[in-house]
Amino acid sequence: MDVLAYERIAFHNGFRCIAGVDEAGRGSLAGPVVAASVVLPVGCIIPGVSDSKKITKSQREKLFKEIYTFAVSVGVGVVGVAWIDRFNIRQASLLAMRLAVYNLTPSPDYLLIDGNVPIPFTVSQLPIIKGDLLSHSISAASIVAKVSRDRLMEKHHQIYPQFDFKAHKGYPTRAHRQKVSDFGPCMLHRITFKGVREFLRPALG
Repeated sequence: MDVLAYERIAFHNGFRCIAGVDEAGRGSLAGPVVAASVVLPVGCIIPGVSDSKKITKSQREKLFKEIYTFAVSVGVGVVGVAWIDRFNIRQASLLAMRLAVYNLTPSPDYLLIDGNVPIPFTVSQLPIIKGDLLSHSISAASIVAKVSRDRLMEKHHQIYPQFDFKAHKGYPTRAHRQKVSDFGPCMLHRITFKGVREFLRPALG
């Protein structure tokens, strides 16, 4: 499989600053949604880069550093729980991706986006279903988004150790669901999500 096929087509069509965009945390019960955008040099392949869900934590950490070393630019966008609950996770994910693109320097002229929905940004773009497997730029963005979000959740664990965020990063594991049932949601939980809203009580400060 040619993981640079989409990048090559865009370059052939005259685009010169092509960014892959992906997000992490959409399915979590707690914490922000984090997106990343990555512009790689033309023809750049970083060995080992693939969908962040397909590789181990130690591999992600190593590749995270390599991506920042080789990339032309990396941007990250973070949208918090209050925004997610006020609007919805889909809109929050799109906003996080928009912020990640906005934080790129230089600004891209073409976006490859994981998923099937374009983001609200005035740049030519192509949503790609399973893009984190099919595009090297998107795969790189998926790793940056995942590692960035995991690090945030590990910091939040220091504030709310009873929920063990360092272990599950806010995702709906059986252990996490049990802790929400035992303690009730904290300020990091998405109160509009099933698995949280059933246990609403005065939030932990």
